[in-house]
Amino acid sequence: MSVHPHSTLHHRILSWYDGHGRDLPWRQPDVSPWGVFVSEVMLQQTPVARVEPRWRDWLDRWPRPADLAREPVGEAIRAWGRLGYPRRAVRLHAAATAMVDQYGGRVPETEAELASLPGVGSYTAAAVAAFAFGLRTVVVDVNVRRVQARVITGLAHAAPGLARTEMQVAAQALPPDPATAVRWNVAVMELGALICTARSPSCPRCPVADLCAWQLAGSPPYDGPARRGQAWEGTDRQLRGAILQVLRDQPGPVGIHALRGDTAAHLPTAADAQRFARCLDSLVADGLVEPRSGNRLSLPR
Repeated sequence: MSVHPHSTLHHRILSWYDGHGRDLPWRQPDVSPWGVFVSEVMLQQTPVARVEPRWRDWLDRWPRPADLAREPVGEAIRAWGRLGYPRRAVRLHAAATAMVDQYGGRVPETEAELASLPGVGSYTAAAVAAFAFGLRTVVVDVNVRRVQARVITGLAHAAPGLARTEMQVAAQALPPDPATAVRWNVAVMELGALICTARSPSCPRCPVADLCAWQLAGSPPYDGPARRGQAWEGTDRQLRGAILQVLRDQPGPVGIHALRGDTAAHLPTAADAQRFARCLDSLVADGLVEPRSGNRLSLPR
């Protein structure tokens, strides 16, 4: 039998993960596929520390897709709280509804079926197929991209956008055995989250530092396209969040003038009236806010 070209990497990283992987609730063997699905949606662009309590509350309230699907979408938005990117709550509700309508209330098992759900992209479909159902899929998130950029390709950082070549590199590195491939996917993610971090990688603690192409090349600096951070203060994202928080805190509809007054701290100039209107329009368009009679607004029913 031929030896996989990355077998040493497999052994080192999997052994490291066995001793250092975090004990996260969605990684437990008895967690439901729905619990895995919810975790993958919540973890997109959101730190684990913020997700874990919200995930537990969500699963306590809605332990099955059908439990969420029978609630108004506004309740999903309310329960989402301050996790950020609240359209994910709308998509989770839509996915739960599709699971009830098309799959008998269960999370579908194949990558293709998962990708057919509303708001589910290729990453989420691959991750749920792997972590909920043990399938051999190529799971590539920002942490995996960074680890393989450094360890295999020899670059300080991956390109700003996911490239086809990165998926090919990940596919070539994937162990052939499905169970090992699942562990490999999560182990590489964990290595990127805890050791091979974006700003301050802990190379002396890395189990594959002596095999890392970036280290062996002398840790050359990143020379690709500019990597821009995401601003928050004074942005439309911040104002949208403030508007939603006011509506979450109210049991019923809120008048538009009262809503503007409650978010005045984010509107320091008269010109910001246009920004308020723009943000409100975008929230309505995204299905996060619903106009009501009497010039009032609420979370969707």
